[in-house]
Amino acid sequence: MEQAKITYNELLSENNELRLQLEEANDTIYAIRTGQVDALIVNNGDTHQLYTLKTADQTYRVFIEKMNEGAVTINREGLVLYSNSRFADVVNMPLEKVIGLPFNTFVPETSMAKFNELIASGWETECKEEIELINQQQQIVPTLLSCNTLELDEGTALSLILTDLSILKETEKQLKTRNEELAAAQFATEKLNDELEDTVRDRTNELFLSREHFKYLANNIPQMTWTNLPNGEVNYYNQQWYTYTGLTFEETKEWGWGKVVHPDDLQITMDKYRASLTSGGIFEVENRYKRGFDGSYRWHLNRAVPLRNEEGEIVFWVGTATDIEDQKREMEKRDEFIGIASHELKTPLTSVKGYLQLIMSYKKEDMPPIVKQYIAKANSALSKLQRLVNDLLDVSKIQAGRLEYAFSTINISDLVKNCIENAEHIYPDNTFTNRDGKEFLIHGNADRLEQVIMNLISNAVKYSQENKNVVVITTSHGNVVRVSVTDFGIGLSEEQKVHIFERFYRVEDKKFMASGLGMGLYISAEIIQNHNGEIGVEAELGKGATFYFELPLVA
Repeated sequence: MEQAKITYNELLSENNELRLQLEEANDTIYAIRTGQVDALIVNNGDTHQLYTLKTADQTYRVFIEKMNEGAVTINREGLVLYSNSRFADVVNMPLEKVIGLPFNTFVPETSMAKFNELIASGWETECKEEIELINQQQQIVPTLLSCNTLELDEGTALSLILTDLSILKETEKQLKTRNEELAAAQFATEKLNDELEDTVRDRTNELFLSREHFKYLANNIPQMTWTNLPNGEVNYYNQQWYTYTGLTFEETKEWGWGKVVHPDDLQITMDKYRASLTSGGIFEVENRYKRGFDGSYRWHLNRAVPLRNEEGEIVFWVGTATDIEDQKREMEKRDEFIGIASHELKTPLTSVKGYLQLIMSYKKEDMPPIVKQYIAKANSALSKLQRLVNDLLDVSKIQAGRLEYAFSTINISDLVKNCIENAEHIYPDNTFTNRDGKEFLIHGNADRLEQVIMNLISNAVKYSQENKNVVVITTSHGNVVRVSVTDFGIGLSEEQKVHIFERFYRVEDKKFMASGLGMGLYISAEIIQNHNGEIGVEAELGKGATFYFELPLVA
């Protein structure tokens, strides 16, 4: 027990002595760091040696302590004689533990040979090299290690200045990664550019071929052809234009084409042209163009359609002007013939109808029933023939601008009612429904408007052979009155609706052939137009049709 107690006391005494030595060492290190001492005594095992810095002063040591680089002094055995705080931070160890350690403690095996070679060279001459160190946590720290000898009182020491390259290396790594990404992007860009150049080259070639193909076609068709921009300016004419007008592109480009349009046709042409540019609808108008070599004007049918991109925006327009002078002349001759023939037919028809009426009124002896039946059929046929002749006469008058109108104030509801009563006698197999509103007063010609209503009713009967119901509706909206006639017959296709009001156009159905010359709706449209009204149709193929006209009400 006594021996154990003595041993414990000895250990306690030795521990106190070691603690005092550690405190003394810490104080010494602090004094060196702060410049309070100029010398350091190191026990080398046998004796104590004094180490001093020849040029050491407080200012220099403060500078070394504050610098961003690590500063270390080692002797030839490689022991750390001095270290600033920055180096202790790099190796992540307390400063008091760094001093006195062999410097190669902080060098990993992979860098040991390179480090030994650098230190050997450093004792001979100034040198520097990138060396990897290792901190207390076994993490690699890339550094730039500069070596320079330093003369001390007790001999030469080696000064090591260490620059931490961690941030620089990370930056270089990121820069390398960015450069690799940039190189890859540059390669992809160059590849894309090459592909784009090939595509542009191919598209340019295709565009050139397409343009040349278009020019070849445009220059070899009989019509005059042009293209214009969305704002209306013409930017291309085909050869037929220059041949016909005798003008150059500079003289007729943009809006210069107006100088070759007949003055009487210029306003309507401009109005329809601008309306199409605004709405994007098809441009169509008949006008006269001045021919260059003789100054004469010839009729042309102008038609232009817009070309749109994938977004539906108009890119440009393509138009044609077709010479219809010869057709106009033929139409005039036909109209002249129709007018003459109508007048010539009207007189004998009137005579025949008169003779038939005389036969029917003969009272001296009874007429056989069969004869009366034949006379009735003859009267019916004559009535149809008279209507056709009257239509032909009306067409002739329309073309000549001589269709007569004597206007007065009319109650359109009464006019519709009278027409339905007439229709019930003419078409006894059909059922007519009249849906009228209040008293609607308009300013117009009663006979001509009755002609329009009867024509619409006649067409409704003619093109609805199975469902014989016909509905006539009179309504108003705003300051106009609308009269509509609805049937439940064969209806109209979209193409038929476009042409239904044209002269001599007839709707034909495979199931039956309707009679007539196709002039009734044309005449009706002209009559309504001269009453400052509008006429139209709403129809679907196989589901019937509704023809209507609208007229302004009397204020």
